[in-house]
Amino acid sequence: MDAQEVTTRTFDGLDVCVAGLGVSGRAAARALAARGARVTVVDARDDDGRRAHAAELAALGVAVRLGDGESLPAGTGLVVTSPGWRPDVPLLAAAAASGIEIIGEVELAWRLRPAEGAAPWLAITGTDGKTTVVRMLACMLTAAGHKAFAVGNVGTPIVEAVAEAYDVLAVELSSYQLHWSSSLAPAAAAVLNVAPDHLDWHGTMDAYVGAKAKIFAPGAVAVYNADDATSTALAERAEGLARRVGFTLRVPSPGELGVVEELLVDRAFTGDPASEAAELAAFGDVRPFAPHNVANALAAAALARAFGVPPEAVRDGLRAFVPDPHRIQHVADVAGVAYVNDSKATQPHAAAASLAAYEPVVWIAGGLLKGLDVDDLVRSCAGRLRGAVLMGRDRHRIAEALARHAPDVPVVDVADTDTGAMDRVVNEAAGLARPGDTVLLAPVGASFDMFANYPARGEAFIASVGRLAGAAAPAGDGRR
Repeated sequence: MDAQEVTTRTFDGLDVCVAGLGVSGRAAARALAARGARVTVVDARDDDGRRAHAAELAALGVAVRLGDGESLPAGTGLVVTSPGWRPDVPLLAAAAASGIEIIGEVELAWRLRPAEGAAPWLAITGTDGKTTVVRMLACMLTAAGHKAFAVGNVGTPIVEAVAEAYDVLAVELSSYQLHWSSSLAPAAAAVLNVAPDHLDWHGTMDAYVGAKAKIFAPGAVAVYNADDATSTALAERAEGLARRVGFTLRVPSPGELGVVEELLVDRAFTGDPASEAAELAAFGDVRPFAPHNVANALAAAALARAFGVPPEAVRDGLRAFVPDPHRIQHVADVAGVAYVNDSKATQPHAAAASLAAYEPVVWIAGGLLKGLDVDDLVRSCAGRLRGAVLMGRDRHRIAEALARHAPDVPVVDVADTDTGAMDRVVNEAAGLARPGDTVLLAPVGASFDMFANYPARGEAFIASVGRLAGAAAPAGDGRR
């Protein structure tokens, strides 16, 4: 069965295998069952939580097979895979070998849109900044009076959102989701930046970049980062676009959004971009303020302006935006030192952006590097480092890079992995810092060697800084 046949026919009576019982898998199973498909969900794990989900789906007529994620159910005509499943896992490899189409929940949502009156998608991908940009964009759209919703990799499954009557959807898309998509056609789309990441899943950098490139579909307004060579190249190579719009931290050229002094300005969506610029917002409207977050705001503004949002709604949307935790989050000032939590900085590109926002820095880093190189990162930030405190499984690789490129920077190695490890890390960082410095948790690595996830790592840092602040408080100030 080819992709066009599955796209245009109903799902009634079609045998569909949903791979994975996570949030997107359950949402896909419910949507397919409601449209008459015979659905079997498979998941390699078998635990109490999954059994509870299986019972809920069984009430809808969905079969769930736990403890076996490798065997393709007999008669399968379509596979809908969760984004975390790699293309080379046995079930997906068997489906591909048999000529069975494999799509993701995002592609399924696109096909399930109503035939008339479907909300257009404003889509965002990139190595870093996706969630921030999609939430900024949703705030701008709402400020302009549109019924808008942020969906996709940001949390809410898109198959649920397309069933609702929205004016427009702000859609965050990961490289995994784009890999399993074939017919998406957003009204406007942005590639924020591209740096090595998820190569263990995609196999090669070319495959990773190729997945990102799929967001620039024919007919779209392509928003690209004029300061990022790969994002620019993807927009230049894309065919059949409605137009290309760049964003930059420099003074913008005609056709771009950028920065003039401390203002965000638009020279793309004005009556005469060659001689006219629209003021969108000021640096003070961007929270938290950092150069890479200004770039995020410009990307969101470009997508909003592509949808017709007026300049004042861009500004009002930025003012209404509430940053997610664990993203350059100021935690506290203790003894004249700022403590900042950027636990979400799980690879070198994100950590570099975070480090560029502060100087001098005592850098807390470490975790699982996922095979990524940190030499360029350390080389670029060496001049702003007061010191470094390293933790986690791959801390030795960061230490080696510091020895090569910042040999005069003091480095503390914390080998502990118990529940008190973060207290020791924060205390060591406090010992290196001087008044006016920033102690920055920008780990570079994933958290799973020591923590359940990056929020848990960030919360541990926040708690440790709180204990440090309590210990530093003078007697009689009311603390307990």
